[in-house]
Amino acid sequence: MTGRPLLDTAEVRRLQRHLSRVVLQARRDTRVVMMRGALNIKNEWKANARASSGRHAPAYPRSIGFDLLAFGPDQLLAIIGPDKGSLRGARQPAGVRLGEEPSAQRRGAGFDQ
Repeated sequence: MTGRPLLDTAEVRRLQRHLSRVVLQARRDTRVVMMRGALNIKNEWKANARASSGRHAPAYPRSIGFDLLAFGPDQLLAIIGPDKGSLRGARQPAGVRLGEEPSAQRRGAGFDQ
């Protein structure tokens, strides 16, 4: 035995400080990534809506937006789609049920199979 402590607490404290800084940076970076991802999805949805809405729903593409919700410091949720509260969001294209995958829509009642 050399008489040295088995654990150097200064190293542990240094690691603790480093990890606390990394967690804060990771939280900021996560928010940026979520915002960019939600914006990309919104823009793709708008482009698709513009291409497919035609004359029956000309305002529909402008209704598409997103909200980023925080549930505590480490939980984010992006909600992307038409704003159902606006007049534009209420005028969705015929045959589209929001919140369902297209394959589920095709199998649903009232849709051509």
